Amino acid sequence: MTAATEQMAGSARPRAIHPRVVRVTHWINAFAMCCMIMSGWRIYDASPLFDFTFPTRLTLGGWLAGAIAWHFAAMWLLFVNGLVYVTYGLVSGHFRASFLPLGPAAVWRDLKAALSFRLPHELGRYNAVQRLLYTIVVLLGAAAIVSGLAIWKPVQFAPLTALLGGYEGARVVHFLAMSGIVGFVVVHLALVVLVPKTLLPMIIGGRRAARHEEARR
Repeated sequence: MTAATEQMAGSARPRAIHPRVVRVTHWINAFAMCCMIMSGWRIYDASPLFDFTFPTRLTLGGWLAGAIAWHFAAMWLLFVNGLVYVTYGLVSGHFRASFLPLGPAAVWRDLKAALSFRLPHELGRYNAVQRLLYTIVVLLGAAAIVSGLAIWKPVQFAPLTALLGGYEGARVVHFLAMSGIVGFVVVHLALVVLVPKTLLPMIIGGRRAARHEEARR
């Protein structure tokens, strides 16, 4: 078999809609985020920023010290998992293929199509609105990390804490960032309910012909 023939045969082999690394890190990330959000709500309830608290049944940790323990344990899990995902995404080209290009014209086009329920959904391929949402949630995650460091070590990271408006200001930024992430999760779950066929490939991977994908591009 010649090199050209081998290349053509390889291109015809079906590829996973979601590679194994992406699937595993996705579900670990989902678990860690749930733990961080629910324990974070319990920490918030111990010293509320606003005139409301979260129902105890939606929180994790039982009491402040327990919630902090859960929060930090989930934080390190999320950090290691995120490091694996980011490394894979950069080295494999997954980020470039899945989230780029991204421009205002494409976002506006796909948003109008989505609002009119005319936006087609192809498994394993993100439209411009989805790409924008994923970009925003990454930025929110960065804001949550930075503000979390300022809250965790306000003296050691004094310049950072001051930049965020002091300890209380860092708490507000952290709360708003996490609220944005929760909003993303809600939208994400709603889309899964509306398009349930997207769930199975994230569990088992699914298959698509590489040649067919290249033709679409």
